[in-house]
Amino acid sequence: MCRWLAYSGTPLLLDTVLYKPQHSLIDQSLHSRMGVETTNGDGFGVGWYTEDGRETPTPAIMCDVGPAWNNRNLHEIADHVRSGLFFAHIRASTGTAVQQSNCHPFRHGRWMWMHNGAIAGFHEMRRELCLLVDPVLFPDIGGTTDSEVMFYLALTYGLDDDPPAAVARMVGVVERVGREHGVEFPMQMTVAVTDGVRVWAFRYSSSGASRSLFYSSRVDSLRRLHPDKAFLRDVSEETRLVVSEPLGDLPGAWHEVPESTYGIVQPGADELLPFVPQPA
Repeated sequence: MCRWLAYSGTPLLLDTVLYKPQHSLIDQSLHSRMGVETTNGDGFGVGWYTEDGRETPTPAIMCDVGPAWNNRNLHEIADHVRSGLFFAHIRASTGTAVQQSNCHPFRHGRWMWMHNGAIAGFHEMRRELCLLVDPVLFPDIGGTTDSEVMFYLALTYGLDDDPPAAVARMVGVVERVGREHGVEFPMQMTVAVTDGVRVWAFRYSSSGASRSLFYSSRVDSLRRLHPDKAFLRDVSEETRLVVSEPLGDLPGAWHEVPESTYGIVQPGADELLPFVPQPA
């Protein structure tokens, strides 16, 4: 499995989140507390948006097949790139090749996607699932992972128009195909997807026992709890993190995303809603 984080809020240097926290994502690449594996060393990726004046933002992606903890290029970029919306992912392969095209986050146009979990029985059902991808989109699939196929199925089922409905249809079709292949619990996922403005985060599994996922408390609440923390004075009340596991032990800072739930991080009030798969 994998570990990931999604950040949205006041623009800051990537290393503020990737390296500096007590239990940062880089620390988790070696010492995960809640993942299936303690070590997540089968590649990594970061993707970020910048305010460059374009009407439709397109994220930059940097990834590599080596472990995140000793990558000099990642450290160099993290200390110089500033962004108000970025994804970061450390990979532990569930069977597909360790190669750059299999590293998250994945990108299509303005969209960015990353996943922790697996489609059980993916090897047996991969061809059938791939044939359900829109033929116009199919040539853009670059790797061999279940995660990327999930992304392109969500694009096929209307990600541009209604992300929660598209992801629900994607899960619905994966579960249908999986059960046709004799897989009782086909889907295990925490997923983050963004269009460069909003972030949607999903926690779901067919078995009802999903991988861990947390979101940060409102900044104004944290300021009241911890008035001595200088970094809380430097970020806006819109700032939010969604993470596979907490980046530290600050009391009151983290809340678990409930089972079968998705959240929307957006300008204004965020939302937390039930997630139910739908037929495609």
